[in-house]
Amino acid sequence: MSNFLEQVHKKLIVSCQALEHEPLHSSYIMSRMAYAAMLGGAAGIRANTVEDITAIKETVNLPVIGIIKHVYGDCPVFITPTEREVDALVSCGTEVIALDATSRPRPDGVSLPELFAAIRRKYPGQLFMADCSTYEDAAAARDMGFDIVGTTLRGYTRETAGMEIPDMDLIARLGQTMGIPVIAEGGIWTPQQLHDILSMDGIHAAVIGGAITRPLEITKRFVQAIES
Repeated sequence: MSNFLEQVHKKLIVSCQALEHEPLHSSYIMSRMAYAAMLGGAAGIRANTVEDITAIKETVNLPVIGIIKHVYGDCPVFITPTEREVDALVSCGTEVIALDATSRPRPDGVSLPELFAAIRRKYPGQLFMADCSTYEDAAAARDMGFDIVGTTLRGYTRETAGMEIPDMDLIARLGQTMGIPVIAEGGIWTPQQLHDILSMDGIHAAVIGGAITRPLEITKRFVQAIES
């Protein structure tokens, strides 16, 4: 699975996700979206749920960053929040498992350090990515032993809400100081932004979702440009 890092180095990973309330919610549609991304030159896929990941893996030969979004009550942590979701992702052979790596309380009362220690012991050969919102999140995840850190949750937590993304300063700082692969993710909308980010020292790869695979959001941006 360590081949993942070689395959995606300085390349684009496309996030193919659609939640239940979204128009494209379908494992078949996500598999075709992944196929289109592969034909377009993507080096990897990020996907949600065992069903979608399985369908994608049957369709493309690209490595996958897998997550399971599961909301437990009013808990704000919903990206691979417990060991149960990690077990399910391992079972479908996802190359990388990403999980919320903020310091927020998790739904089962287990702290992130406790969870990570347990899953690292259980799956020593698995690559784990930390979805972070701040520099401090990333530094703590690195020190815990995560293999990869990402900026996925920047702008999506209470303390970072409203911040402009992609946060180029944060991405650059992480690349310069982490010492482990950094994957930029969140708010990358233009080819120029992607070029600038992948040109930074220490930035291993970048994930783009909304700008490529969410036509509803893309359409909204064009409509808003007309209305403004």
